[in-house]
Amino acid sequence: MNQILMTIMAAGVVLGGADRLLGNKFGYGDKFEEGFRLLGSTALSMAGMICLAPVLADVLGRIVVPLYRMIGADPAMFGSILAIDMGGYQLATELAADSRIGSYAGIVAAAIFGCTLVFTIPVGMGMIRQEDRSFFARGIMLGLAAMPAGLLTGGLFAGLSVPECLLQNLPVFAASLLLLLGLWKIPEQMVKGFCLLANGIRILVTVGLVLAAVESLCGFHLLPGMAPIEDAMGVVSSIGVVMLGSLPAAELLRRLLTKPFTRLGDRLGLGPQSLTAMLIGLVSALPSLAGYHDLDEKGKVALGAFLVSGASLLAAHMGFTLAAEPALLPALVCGKLSGALAAVVLTVFVMK
Repeated sequence: MNQILMTIMAAGVVLGGADRLLGNKFGYGDKFEEGFRLLGSTALSMAGMICLAPVLADVLGRIVVPLYRMIGADPAMFGSILAIDMGGYQLATELAADSRIGSYAGIVAAAIFGCTLVFTIPVGMGMIRQEDRSFFARGIMLGLAAMPAGLLTGGLFAGLSVPECLLQNLPVFAASLLLLLGLWKIPEQMVKGFCLLANGIRILVTVGLVLAAVESLCGFHLLPGMAPIEDAMGVVSSIGVVMLGSLPAAELLRRLLTKPFTRLGDRLGLGPQSLTAMLIGLVSALPSLAGYHDLDEKGKVALGAFLVSGASLLAAHMGFTLAAEPALLPALVCGKLSGALAAVVLTVFVMK
């Protein structure tokens, strides 16, 4: 499966590069260029956290390790509170007692739960209109309810058994339940809390980036134990190479699926715009959220549910996994897709 996906990415690179040489006649060259343009924002969002991960693991490990061992879970699962490309992988692998669990927590769980917690919810609530927040919150709740399907599927592909996967995800399930209750009972307060969380992470990432850059330029070890910024930028560059191909490939897929999406939408009671927004969300949640107000009510709920597991699979998350743990790419893809599809099915059933 890895080789198939890598071949598809390579074909996307050729498609985008060829169209760029032809003057971007078909729109694929622009997607090719966008992959490179995203390097800056990708580095800003994750490089600082990658550099800080060893220090955070040392500090938090003194608290987290005893607590997780009390319930029989690997401390690596604490890393799943951060997105895979925002330090979740590094934190999970640094805290791991079992390297298998560390890889699973940092790739699969962080790409589903961590991404939802520190990116999809705060960014989504900040981007969409006030009157649409109730639909988005309802969608997030349905997505969280379907999330175990993605975590279990990803765990099986990562080599974990079902009982082992359930045990390791107990802290994630507990945190998800609290999120569900909060979004149901006190949605406005939860929105404010998520925005504060996102701002706090942005500050932490920026501080880490500054400290790592000063250490690289001057040799001053202002915070001993940090990972070199050159290592972090190497990961960012690997993600950028994947996005060179994934964005043109996703654009081609979107065009090919326009008519099938129309027929499928009619059967599910969802407009083709909603299904297109989901496909775009597999590449990046931002453009799909930017057009959130154009969807009907059912589509708004379904998109929110889909993004819990599906957000950013075909770009940042796939790129990061290929750079860090290529062997877990099937676990990432199958875990995120199964969770996203289960969320849509649940939404269609509930909205009936």
